[in-house]
Amino acid sequence: MSHDSLIELLDLDAEVLHDYVHDLVGWVGREAAERPRVVDLGAGSGTASLALARQLPGATVTAVDQSPEMLAHLRARADAAGLTARIRTVDADLDRPWPDLGPVEVIFAAASMHHLADPAAAVASAFRALRPGGLLVIAELESFPRFLTGTPDEELESRGHAEAAKRRHEAGMHMHEPWGHRMEQVGFTAVTERHFDIDLRPPLSAAAIRYAQVCLGRMRHGLQERLSPRELAALDELVESLPGRSDLSVRTERTVWLGRRAVHPTG
Repeated sequence: MSHDSLIELLDLDAEVLHDYVHDLVGWVGREAAERPRVVDLGAGSGTASLALARQLPGATVTAVDQSPEMLAHLRARADAAGLTARIRTVDADLDRPWPDLGPVEVIFAAASMHHLADPAAAVASAFRALRPGGLLVIAELESFPRFLTGTPDEELESRGHAEAAKRRHEAGMHMHEPWGHRMEQVGFTAVTERHFDIDLRPPLSAAAIRYAQVCLGRMRHGLQERLSPRELAALDELVESLPGRSDLSVRTERTVWLGRRAVHPTG
């Protein structure tokens, strides 16, 4: 599907899961140094970059992504928010040697590390990029959002999720990587893990209903060769019906790991 569809999904994710984003960025703000230089890895549409700039008034943020469309959207959002002077963008493929990001106190990676080809190498690159005392924050999905729990369509949604999970596995995504262990292996200390259960009950806002429609529409698009014509038709009908429904919910889980590069080497 188009970059526009993905951009809309990421923007809706931030709007609908606002409380989670607020809690996460607040936690990072309490742990970070004053006036930190922040790198947002796989910055996407810019939700974390903008939230970090707002939460940390003295911070400067470098948003890294390999999509020119995403970075252009991010710059437009930063300009609209009056944050252009504090947010810069870098077009880079993080599966290649990382660009020189300068001295960095916080590296933030939200739902981006699972896309990288070599998780261990990515965590090691983050360790090298950080100054002593700096933070690495990895936020990942434990489960993709579900919207039809407890409804007659729950089984169809579950079927789609099961096939989508197989597709991601075959594509080499590292969805359930032991990130805390990876961080400790390369030298991060005081690694803390937090789990966020998100459960938004009906009635949902218009934005949340649109979020459901975009999420399920993107899921269906990737299952063309995996579901029967009957199942695909049922999914199409389901996606079309969502704006008129009042029984939708949003249920998903996120896990976040925060680790610090030691000020003094151990051993």
